[in-house]
Amino acid sequence: MLDINELKFDQKGLIPAIVVDSVSKKVLTLAYMNKESLKISMEKKLTCFFSRSREELWLKGETSGNYQHIVSITADCDKDALVVVVEPDGPACHTGEESCFYNGVFENPELKEFSLSGLVKLIEGRKIEKTEGSYTTYLFEKGLDKILKKVGEESTEVIIAAKADDKKETVYEIADLTYHLLVLMIQMGISLEDIHKELASRHVIDKKVKQEKMT
Repeated sequence: MLDINELKFDQKGLIPAIVVDSVSKKVLTLAYMNKESLKISMEKKLTCFFSRSREELWLKGETSGNYQHIVSITADCDKDALVVVVEPDGPACHTGEESCFYNGVFENPELKEFSLSGLVKLIEGRKIEKTEGSYTTYLFEKGLDKILKKVGEESTEVIIAAKADDKKETVYEIADLTYHLLVLMIQMGISLEDIHKELASRHVIDKKVKQEKMT
């Protein structure tokens, strides 16, 4: 691991820190750290920044409750910038937005970015707005039993495709199953973060089991 003394802070003793959501991979904010705030961040495992306007340290979430739990901190090749991957307790922006970067400037329609979190928001919108002619809205209107039936059907389709050793068809059916599972999650109030945390906890358990087997 890199020693923080090897990092290149600017003439004011600061280094930019790009904060990224560990689940959605969305850039949440760009802030600055000095050596002291970086040390605090590593000790507390919570983001601590240096406010250039107030010229003081501030622990993100100390007043709002929107703490950012640090997963990892990585320096770039020049060692003069950081990427801080976090699990946020709430919005990163003081406006209440999830990310400070929400003012669109340009988007290439031919290369529009796809993300699971974006798909989740779209599905959530279909549940709230009840868009006429939308299959997603139709599922929500029919309720849990219909959604569960579709999850069961798509699970079967995945099994059939995989049993036939048809990779292309299996990918297609897994995509269908994933979509219907997301609908089920939203119907039940389950978030991607909930699944991420559950998988992360199992990862820790799995490591322990492996270590026990080796001893």
